[in-house]
Amino acid sequence: MAASGMSETELSDLWARRQRGETYRAIGAVLGRDGGSIYWVVKQRGGVAPRARRRAARTLSRAEREEISRGVAAGQRFAAIAAALGRPTSAVSREVGRHGGRVQYRAEAADRQAGTAARRPKPCRLATRPRLRAAVAARLAEDWSPQQIAGWLRETCPDNPDMQVSHETIYLSLFVQSRGVLKRALLGHLRRRRAVRRPRGRPVHRPERILDAVSIRERPAAVEDRAIPGHWEGDLLRGAHRSHIATLVERQSRYVMLVKIPHVDSVTVAQALARRVRTLPRSLRQSLTWDRGTEMAAHKTFTVATNVHVYFCDPRSPWQRGSNENTNGLLRQYFPPGTDVAAFSQAQLNAIARRLNTRPRKTLGYRTPAATLAASVASTA
Repeated sequence: MAASGMSETELSDLWARRQRGETYRAIGAVLGRDGGSIYWVVKQRGGVAPRARRRAARTLSRAEREEISRGVAAGQRFAAIAAALGRPTSAVSREVGRHGGRVQYRAEAADRQAGTAARRPKPCRLATRPRLRAAVAARLAEDWSPQQIAGWLRETCPDNPDMQVSHETIYLSLFVQSRGVLKRALLGHLRRRRAVRRPRGRPVHRPERILDAVSIRERPAAVEDRAIPGHWEGDLLRGAHRSHIATLVERQSRYVMLVKIPHVDSVTVAQALARRVRTLPRSLRQSLTWDRGTEMAAHKTFTVATNVHVYFCDPRSPWQRGSNENTNGLLRQYFPPGTDVAAFSQAQLNAIARRLNTRPRKTLGYRTPAATLAASVASTA
């Protein structure tokens, strides 16, 4: 039995069911345990399923140990048992001697003890490379994601294998604390601050209630191919106590702007967005794509004030403004669910946006949004 009191078969079933999305309570009902016990097992591994073990061809199998156990119980000689298995007599003799002799030998206990003895913990890559570990920890402390760190290292040190690491190795070192490589406190710098890794939930969308909304299907083709800068996607990020901030993401560079919203009525939202957009150069004021939220019901007021046309996504189609949806997910690192975003000043919001805009992005070839936007503006000037 493992430390959890479960057999290897039960643990394998537990992880397989969790991978399928079953709840802890449902898994516990099948395994005859309460949901809290299942969560404890998962948490010990940080939500990361252990790698499946493979038995070497030369080692005795569980079935062979069962045959040895039956032969020993029947009083057979080791030579006879070995001949039936096609194994050397010495292999059977040593097997029985290691696990209690003829009197105490039991196949299940012997197989479990052999499996435990065969474990050879391989040091984690980050544990054996102090310089690499320090670089990873420093970037995590700056709110970089493991994927960003791995991509940045490939770009920065392409000819140094000792400074390469996969993002999955970084995640494992964070969530599986038994590795003892990266401090658990660094988990607080990940976008989603959880004790275990788990699937994301789906966002909830409200029905269409906007008059004279221009459909995204009428949006110019130039917006679709991200060929020129100045086309934006927008949304509201919700916090506790019905607090909100507006998020604007430039489609080509993924550059983000955050706007403080004192109230979510359509007039207030339109005015706040207009004030922020008017600070941009005219070349960066092309279009804005929004979802079907009623906070943009005053979109005509916004267009008059900025000369920026607003296009609306189809109902229940957040993927049509995927850059903004992804950025809102990144922003949850700074505004976890339950945060009162009204407590943040505009200056604080600007600082958070600046931090996000100076982090490398995979979709940009690990360039930063700020650098990408600056290059685009310079090339079109």
